[in-house]
Amino acid sequence: MLSYRHSFHAGNPADVLKHLVLFEVLQYLTQKDKALEYIDTHSGAGMYAFSSNEAQKTQEFEQGIAKLWHYNGDSPTIKNYLALIKRFNLQKLAFYPGSPAVADDVLRAHDKSWLFELHPQDHKLLTENFKPTRKRKVRLEDGFKGLLGLLPPESRRACILMDPPYEIKSDYELVVKTIIKAHKRFSSGTYMIWYPVVQRERIDTMEQTLIDSGIKNIHLYELGTSQDTQEHGMTASGMIVINPPWKLKATMDTVMPELVEYLSHKDGFYRSVELVAE
Repeated sequence: MLSYRHSFHAGNPADVLKHLVLFEVLQYLTQKDKALEYIDTHSGAGMYAFSSNEAQKTQEFEQGIAKLWHYNGDSPTIKNYLALIKRFNLQKLAFYPGSPAVADDVLRAHDKSWLFELHPQDHKLLTENFKPTRKRKVRLEDGFKGLLGLLPPESRRACILMDPPYEIKSDYELVVKTIIKAHKRFSSGTYMIWYPVVQRERIDTMEQTLIDSGIKNIHLYELGTSQDTQEHGMTASGMIVINPPWKLKATMDTVMPELVEYLSHKDGFYRSVELVAE
């Protein structure tokens, strides 16, 4: 337990999808003047150097953000995401901003963020990278429990990202149970669940449980770098979004084919579906 370090995986195709969606959602939600609360249940260190021993050991970023770094396509969404990444780099790709950094780039002075991380070493790095302030709280706590303690938010507007490492198999079930409880306390929030596809059956169960929960307005965006397999390892990842911005589906319908083209193998695929209507 608590052995997972995201520094081994930063900037891989799963991160590209996750942070592109997060960036799009946050930009939309901050168009309204009213304050927004951002809740990140599993923040990690928040910023990653590709020169680190962890990143160099796996070099997963070479299959993700590095392939997009010199993107010359026409998608304004991908260009916008890359502009975000380049704000944290100079001439070459050296750093990757995690979800706390993405949020910090978008949130305004009157917004608030709650960053949870239970791994002691990553929490220390998170605190160094994102100094706690009156508007930014950094907690060494279980993000599942921490989320429920914050709902409903004072501002009545919130964006929640839940992306645990799933190193404990029960996390798949816990994620859905926690989201259902959270939604009962605060039904108008925008909830995002990141998931890895290692065993397709677990994702099928997650989807069906959410469909059966009675929650409305659920979308799913999944990027497969290769076809599902029974072998060990992640072949795809996705984002489930509850109460998404109304333009997000149309945006992802245009973006996903390009992400497959740039980031997947020959048998890559994508899914962009409405699981439950509004």
